[in-house]
Amino acid sequence: MPALLPVAARAHGENPHKGAARPLVREQKPWGIAAAPAEANRTVTIRMGDDMRFTPSHLTVREGETLRLRIANRGKALHELVIGTPDELQAHAELMRQHPGMEHDEPYMAHVSAGQRGEITWTFNRPGDFEFACLIPGHYEAGMRGTLRVTPKP
Repeated sequence: MPALLPVAARAHGENPHKGAARPLVREQKPWGIAAAPAEANRTVTIRMGDDMRFTPSHLTVREGETLRLRIANRGKALHELVIGTPDELQAHAELMRQHPGMEHDEPYMAHVSAGQRGEITWTFNRPGDFEFACLIPGHYEAGMRGTLRVTPKP
């Protein structure tokens, strides 16, 4: 059974539960598993804005490392950061184009309002090449994505 820990939840658009704590479900994904902030080995700040870019746009992580990703939205529009495989992000972006108002929230995504900050804490326990992207309709297509390489343990 997955371990449950409280975390702040946010979804697309106006979320009536904005900032409400919800259980953290530790579900294994191809790119890793959710973690509590206290478990982080390292913190990385990723900036995003209305230029449809992430800075930095590439991260290298060691297999087994737990990162706290602090995401700062310097733009005037809602943006998000979603971690996944290239195929899963492409499929999710297509779904978002078909249903732009859909609300969802997973521990591998952060929806960040203009001028605000969000956070993801994630254990990258599988080596491989993954991506992160903003899947809000039009943002992904404009190139708002980055790469994430998880290097195997020595």
